[in-house]
Amino acid sequence: MRRQFSNAEQAVLRIVQDNLPDSLTPYADIARQTEMTEDEVIQLLVELKENGAIRRFGASIRHQRTGWAHNAMVGWKVRPDQVEECGTRAARHEHVSHVYYRPSPAADWPYELYTMIHGHSESECRRVVDDIMKATSLREYAVLRTLRELKKISMTYFA
Repeated sequence: MRRQFSNAEQAVLRIVQDNLPDSLTPYADIARQTEMTEDEVIQLLVELKENGAIRRFGASIRHQRTGWAHNAMVGWKVRPDQVEECGTRAARHEHVSHVYYRPSPAADWPYELYTMIHGHSESECRRVVDDIMKATSLREYAVLRTLRELKKISMTYFA
């Protein structure tokens, strides 16, 4: 069943889907902009996180501005019974920001587990690939290098 949000709840979600207020009291700031109290704002966000409507709540960092100039999406050939274990182990690496499992219907593309690796250099990214192979049963892979970043914004659900 689709949840109906009140006008005040939609106002909170409009704010947090973009950037939190840059202050020591962002939830109080949000409350002042809506018809809710600070406690109601926090409770709404906790509830949405607990029921899965909000997957995560955190900072988005522009990695290029912090010195992480290289990245690579690595597609791994993985057995279906090893997806959870390999994905969980790969996700533990400090240079891995995302891990996805996407079954491929294409016979000529056997890679179904993907890791997004960030590094200060191409060789550092390569060392991360080696680290993942040491930590898992993953052996066959394809490195997909970023040629150009086309879009990096969050979805807007409440305009």
